Amino acid sequence: MEKILAEFRKQVGEFEVVDIDEARIEALRAELDVQAPLNLRWTWTYGSEVEELRALYERGKRGQWNAETDIDWSLPLPEDEWFLPREGALLMPSLLTLMGKDEETCRAAARDELAYVLSQLLHGEQAALQICGQLTNACVSMDAKFYAASQVADEARHVEVLAKFIERKLGTVYPIGGTLKVLLDKLLTAPTWKSKTLGMQCLFEGVAVGIFDDLQKKSLNPLLSDMIRRVKQDEARHAAFGILTMRRVVKESTPDEMAEMEDFAYNIIETLNANQQLDMLRLFGPKYGIDAEMVVQMTHALPEWPKLNSDMFMHTVVPNLCRLGLITERTESLYRERGIMWGDRFGMGLDEDVAKSMVTN
Repeated sequence: MEKILAEFRKQVGEFEVVDIDEARIEALRAELDVQAPLNLRWTWTYGSEVEELRALYERGKRGQWNAETDIDWSLPLPEDEWFLPREGALLMPSLLTLMGKDEETCRAAARDELAYVLSQLLHGEQAALQICGQLTNACVSMDAKFYAASQVADEARHVEVLAKFIERKLGTVYPIGGTLKVLLDKLLTAPTWKSKTLGMQCLFEGVAVGIFDDLQKKSLNPLLSDMIRRVKQDEARHAAFGILTMRRVVKESTPDEMAEMEDFAYNIIETLNANQQLDMLRLFGPKYGIDAEMVVQMTHALPEWPKLNSDMFMHTVVPNLCRLGLITERTESLYRERGIMWGDRFGMGLDEDVAKSMVTN
């Protein structure tokens, strides 16, 4: 398989990372217009053909909320309090604790990291907003068009709420990372609705469910908890849409088509993982005295690194790819070598909110 961003790959210790230089990242951010040819598909069947998708659409209608009025924006996010546990919840405060930095510095690093992580999620939500708009045109059944249209509203709300949270409570929306920009552009320009659904709904929405679930479980702040809870419930429906749709695609696919989807999924996830948070570490390294490459080497030397690294992927993405038959003996060892897959190949099983979203009543 040809690697994505092969020209920006290098070894850091024993691990191959994607490390895009700042000039190229700035050029990527400046590429605002994306040429994305798309075939529009009419359908003349207006009744429901796929019961599970129509039920998911109905669930989505019931789950709508208002980002401005349903959240209590008067709740504070105090700078002198921890909104997540100091130990283990985020990378930078954990590093700075090991370096002997004081409490105030560690809390400041935690706020910076949260702002950066939420900023990347914000940019991802904008991509999802645009891709779901494409899916309303390209999907072949009215049930899928209906659901994609409802997800457009969800994604607009997520862009709104994340931007408001960052701007009102953290202060800085950080630019998109180079690796993420390249991957999202690949999904925007993917040639078929099947590859867009696999890439956004199964891969990126699955990663988002894992991140939001972790934040929700660890949050110590009422405002952050409420926002994350609401967004995560929406994301679970989106991941369910990916599972339900791709399940049917897989059943109808030839062996060659299966191998193509398997390679596509691996390439996207492997490249996302290969950044190893270098974009963030290089951004904040000078401020906090952190050597980005040293951190990568140090974390890879930890005995528990494969488990720690794979948590985000084993929550939803890898188990669902296994269930779909898109991780096989051919690629399973590659996922494990890269620290994306660890332990039981079905991970934690279906996320509770994803499972609820797949119920047809």
